[in-house]
Amino acid sequence: MSTAAAVVVYGATGHTGRFVVAELRERGFATIVSGRDAARLEALAAEWGDVVVRPASVDDPGALDRALAGAAAVVNCAGPFAVTGGPVVEAALRAGIPYVDVAAEIEANASMFAEHAEAARTAGVPVVPAMAFFGGLGDLLVTAVMGEWTAADEVHVAYGLSSWHPTAGTRAAGDVSHERRAGRRVRFADGALRYHDDKPVEQDWVFPDPLGRRAVIAEFTMADVVTVPSHLAVPEVRTYMAVEAARDLAGADTPEPEAVDAQGRSHQTFVVDVLVRAGGVERRATARGQDIYAVTAPLAVEAVQRILAGRTRTTGVASAGAVFDAADFLRALAPHVSVELPH
Repeated sequence: MSTAAAVVVYGATGHTGRFVVAELRERGFATIVSGRDAARLEALAAEWGDVVVRPASVDDPGALDRALAGAAAVVNCAGPFAVTGGPVVEAALRAGIPYVDVAAEIEANASMFAEHAEAARTAGVPVVPAMAFFGGLGDLLVTAVMGEWTAADEVHVAYGLSSWHPTAGTRAAGDVSHERRAGRRVRFADGALRYHDDKPVEQDWVFPDPLGRRAVIAEFTMADVVTVPSHLAVPEVRTYMAVEAARDLAGADTPEPEAVDAQGRSHQTFVVDVLVRAGGVERRATARGQDIYAVTAPLAVEAVQRILAGRTRTTGVASAGAVFDAADFLRALAPHVSVELPH
């Protein structure tokens, strides 16, 4: 198989990585699978039959260079991204190819903007972090809602997850983030990330029908607090999580996701409700779908497809809303995501 236009998936054997590989193959992309576990990669190749295997560890720059050699782009699905993000994006920049990741870690995403923006801009290479359910989808919704607005007073993103059975990768990334914050919580207020020790607070959020009024954890802060203000003039970005999902995530005995359909999706459903306020005017958008891990795949692969087709607005490190036509991108996610935007 020719690898001239192939896409590398780093962390291909993980839960989300497998969804991304399947989406790439479904869209006709030649795929190179990479990661540190050669045996698991070979098993994946035997299962699918038409992928190239290139093992690489993030502490081996030479192996990463060989994994990306001749490829068109790389999607990093291997968390914790605090560990993998830097080495893989640096390899992508050495190779001169676009980098996309699916990081939900707030600090890892902030580091991507802070530490790699100049090199990516100089190389003229698109680098899109958090191109996933958390960070990317919310940013696209907020950007589309704002439309012609150049600034807003506040952004609210409420996650109505029916449940949350975390993967091993999600738990590992959460542990790393907890350690980096020394157990503190984080919010985006007055134009900056701010760490605090305030206790979590429950409140009600009125989601669109049929979900309706639900209890949520206020300031359950997700990657949107990095992606949205990276390109939009918004001093307050707040995110909320359905209480049921937050309890699942916190439960040490909550099992990993279990497939319930031929696509490998779990039974989990979601509603993402975005509210933007500016000068006393409110605008709202909603996205609905099934399985936050599975839906990350069309988000990441649509991004790669648009980058390789030249359907981008900028290069360097930039979030989804800055790189792509947000409303058009959201429409392209059907049937994976149902989106309602203001008319």
